[in-house]
Amino acid sequence: MDSSSLHGLLAEYADLEKQLADPAVHADQGRARKLGRRYAELSPIVKVINELDQARDDLGTARELADEDAAFAAEAEEIAARIPQLQSRLTELLLPRDPYDGSDVLMEIKSGEGGEESALFAGDLLRMYLRYAERHGWKAEVLDAVHSDLGGYKDVTVAVKSKGTDADGVWARLKFEGGVHRVQRVPATESQGRIHTSAAGVLIYPEPEEVEVEIDPNDLRIDVFRSSGPGGQSVNTTDSAVRVTHLPTGIVVSCQNEKSQIQNRARAIQVLQARLQAMAEEEAAAKAADARKSQVRTVDRSERVRTYNFPENRISDHRVNYKAYNLDQVLDGDLDAVLDALAAADREERLATAGQ
Repeated sequence: MDSSSLHGLLAEYADLEKQLADPAVHADQGRARKLGRRYAELSPIVKVINELDQARDDLGTARELADEDAAFAAEAEEIAARIPQLQSRLTELLLPRDPYDGSDVLMEIKSGEGGEESALFAGDLLRMYLRYAERHGWKAEVLDAVHSDLGGYKDVTVAVKSKGTDADGVWARLKFEGGVHRVQRVPATESQGRIHTSAAGVLIYPEPEEVEVEIDPNDLRIDVFRSSGPGGQSVNTTDSAVRVTHLPTGIVVSCQNEKSQIQNRARAIQVLQARLQAMAEEEAAAKAADARKSQVRTVDRSERVRTYNFPENRISDHRVNYKAYNLDQVLDGDLDAVLDALAAADREERLATAGQ
């Protein structure tokens, strides 16, 4: 990124700092949260930019003083070695972000091959994610559930929401969980003590946030007419009723209940905004559903992303060749190590792509 772009980020950061210091901004919680997340996203970038500028200044000073005192020559070497590290860190921070990283998520866990054992494993996965959410101070709510006969889940849907304004929300951590999870263990239904393999599918997608709709006045046709009561009886003798037509969508809203044309117009536009917002949210939800469909075609053991081996207390993520022997802890919500490995692999891939 060139210097003018970096200056633009610094200016945006300063403006966000100013806005967040204004009490009036916090009257709108949605706006304050959005600004807070962007501020948190830019904070580490600004920190590294400032450290890099300071290191460059210190290097110049140390080299000037090295002619008079040899001790500054060693300091200059240390600073010079640190600058490439800061540049590399800045490059990493400036990589294009997943636009949903700050989002909350909706998660579905579905039993698959394995009958009751698969449903019991789906229940284990649900508890694992609920405990992970609890560890991170997130709010998790089961929205819908279809139970199996032995207390497992054939299908369960959960909403997971963060409470803060961190740059990285729930999606940034859990987005890699989509796929088929395979379990190897002796089922509760097995009388011979044989190890069985079954699977459950996890679908995860960002929860659409509220969409702020702005209406272009040029997109509106506003007609006025005389208010009327039941049976066509005239309510008043002035053209106070208002009909607003949104030309791009064809949505028509009429209002005649208020006392003046100005009030009816304001109310009609308010209703129109609500309808347009609902339409925009439906479109956002449809896009999220498309992403959801691409994660798991069938809950088939052969399409696994992760294996949970109970006899060996082993967890293996097949996408990044991650393996650890702490399955009991993972199922208790200690997922950070495997999620860190997945995030690191994603970051390396994005760095490699940026360098091409």
